[in-house]
Order: sequence, then structure tokens, then C-alpha cells
Amino acid sequence: MLDAVLIRDATIGDWPGIWPFLREIVAAGETYTWPRDVTEEQARPLWMPPPPARTVVAVDPDGTVLGSAKLLPNQGGPGAHVANASFMVAPFAAGRGVGRALGTHVLDLARAEGYRGMQFNAVVSTNTRAVGLWRSLGFEVVGRIPEGFRLPDDRYVDLLVMYQRL
Repeated sequence: MLDAVLIRDATIGDWPGIWPFLREIVAAGETYTWPRDVTEEQARPLWMPPPPARTVVAVDPDGTVLGSAKLLPNQGGPGAHVANASFMVAPFAAGRGVGRALGTHVLDLARAEGYRGMQFNAVVSTNTRAVGLWRSLGFEVVGRIPEGFRLPDDRYVDLLVMYQRL
């Protein structure tokens, strides 16, 4: 499992450590609703948006980026009290507890920043590791978009809307 990991605010200097696994995960087309051929120039502002958004990284003792997450309001204006978050763990770090550490950290950040809930708009139903993790951290499925996601093999699967009151 997870040995020593530090979760901290990301800097632009962390981007070279994030981009390789972000590109790999998005290109696989199994878990993210982004275009599979997203370019680095398109991806960086999507993953590292300006405030009030926050992007964090999980790094090991030698500074290797193991995963990253972003936290931002799910909507603007009168809906800005509900957070949204996205998470990616480098495939080489999968199964080591990085996702759970990032999830716990981001939930704590959201509470500290005064959000009243957190909503995930599009969790791919076949992403059983993520669905299980989010359920274990207190999220529930509050909606389902039937066949809302097309996998690379052209099968359509459901997207889940998951929510947790903070």
C-alpha cells in the first residue's frame, strides 16, 4: 500500500509529471469524457484551471507525481456551494492507495473551503474501482445517464452522477 506520500497544491512545475499519465488515461477512453486525442495545450488549462479551482498532486518522497486532483465549484452563482472534483492516478501507482488519499484530501479541502456538497457529474459505470472508492468515501449514486458513455470498443455504458453532502 501507500508508504510516504505528500499531497500539496500543484504548481506549473508539476505539469510535466502530470501530463504523461493524464494523456495515457484520457487516450485509453475508458474513464474520462474528454476527447481521446486531447492535446497538451488543451489539457493543461482544463486540469489546472485558475481560482477558485485548486489542483493538487500526490508525490512520493523523491518528488515523483503519483496522482493529481482538481477541486472547483460544480456550477456558478447560486450553485457554487456544491463542489466538483476530478482525479487521476498514474497507472504505475495504481493500487497503492493514492486515489483514496487524494479523495480524502480533496473532501477535507472542500469542507474547509465551505462547500456544502460534492458532486461527480460523469462517473463511468464500468470504472468499478472508482465507483467502489467513491462509495467507500460516502458518495451515493443520485442519477444515471443510460448509455451516456461510449467505450473504445463502441459499447455504450451508463454514466453515474454521484453525490455526498459535506
